[in-house]
Amino acid sequence: MERGGATVLLLAIGLVLVLFGTFGAAVAAAGMAGQRATVAADLGALAGAARAFDGDAMACASAADIAGRNGARLVDCRLDGLDLLVTVEVAFTPLPGLTRVAASTARAGPVRG
Repeated sequence: MERGGATVLLLAIGLVLVLFGTFGAAVAAAGMAGQRATVAADLGALAGAARAFDGDAMACASAADIAGRNGARLVDCRLDGLDLLVTVEVAFTPLPGLTRVAASTARAGPVRG
C-alpha cells in the first residue's frame, strides 16, 4: 500500500461508521416517537372516556390534557356512544433539519360483554 493509503482507508471506514450510527439513531428516534404517541393516545383515551358522561368538550379536554403531559398533541377527539376515540401526534427530529410526526389512535370506553 502506498504511503498515506492506510489513513484514507481509515477515514473512509470512520465515515461509514458515523453514517451507520446516524441512521441507527434516526431509526431509534422514530421508534421512540411511535411508542410515545401510542402511550399518549391510550392514556388520553382512558382519561377522556372517564369523562364521557360530561359530553364531548369535557372528555376531549381531559384527553388533550393527558396527551399534552405525555409530549403529544391531540389532533382528533370524538365520542361514539360512550367510547372516546382520540388521535394524537408526536413531532420528532430524526436528523438535524428534518422533522417528522408519529401518530396514533386509541379507543376507550366501558367494558361490554
